[in-house]
Amino acid sequence: MKLDDSRRSDNVEEGSSSGGGIRGIHLGLGGTLAVLVVGYFMGVSPATLLGLLNGDTQGVTTATPVPAQNNDPQVDFVRAVLGETEDVWGAYFRDMGKTYVRPKLHLFGRSVDSACGLASSAAGPFYCPGDQKVYIDLSFYRQLATQFGAPGDFARAYVIAHEVGHHVQNLLGITDRASRLEQESGRVGANKVSVMVELQADCFAGVWAEQANAARKILEPGDLESGLQAASSVGDDTLQRREQGTVVPDSFTHGTSGQRVKWFRRGFESGKIENCDTFNAGASL
Repeated sequence: MKLDDSRRSDNVEEGSSSGGGIRGIHLGLGGTLAVLVVGYFMGVSPATLLGLLNGDTQGVTTATPVPAQNNDPQVDFVRAVLGETEDVWGAYFRDMGKTYVRPKLHLFGRSVDSACGLASSAAGPFYCPGDQKVYIDLSFYRQLATQFGAPGDFARAYVIAHEVGHHVQNLLGITDRASRLEQESGRVGANKVSVMVELQADCFAGVWAEQANAARKILEPGDLESGLQAASSVGDDTLQRREQGTVVPDSFTHGTSGQRVKWFRRGFESGKIENCDTFNAGASL
């Protein structure tokens, strides 16, 4: 990715360890939409995640702004990508006659306290609607490359863009709508709603990539393939087959590898959120 000329966001903050144990997490907005589903997106089963979130993990973090002169290349990369999302979605919302409220991106290690409750770094990156923040432990990027087979800058950018996609859903009222649908459904029905939410966030990530590239030519050869590989590597079928050797479609919460690639590509090829209506797509996802 070519990010040298990209504006660096000032909305990145990092946590410092404050010690203490993790108390039980209290999830709102449909539960899995807030944290659990997003943890599974990064390869942690709900049962494992619940155990981690309610265990005795130490080192809850508190937020401090990242200094503008921070020389950590990973932090600089995050600030550049977040800046690109701010510019793209800011312009997109203006064209819709709306105001884009920029989310904070919180960097943490080990565990973090959010408005959605306390989460271990094992949960992976997630978005919390309650405080409108994206949470990322930078060590996840190493896991993305080594365990998920998705190295490269654009694979890392895809993770941020997907979580910011959830923020866009929140601002547009989609998160509340999905929460109501989940509450009205049984377990299998709620899982299907969750799949719609996640695939739409993938599609929004594709829209962002197309818009940013059209405006500032940030993509290089191989970048798109890197993003598609990242989307494919976290499909429910791929994760279940790797973790338990079998696939249980009724338990899917994020969609198959093929679906994730399809919707990311759909967003990228159209560059329009109107083409990301996974809810009306229904069974044809």
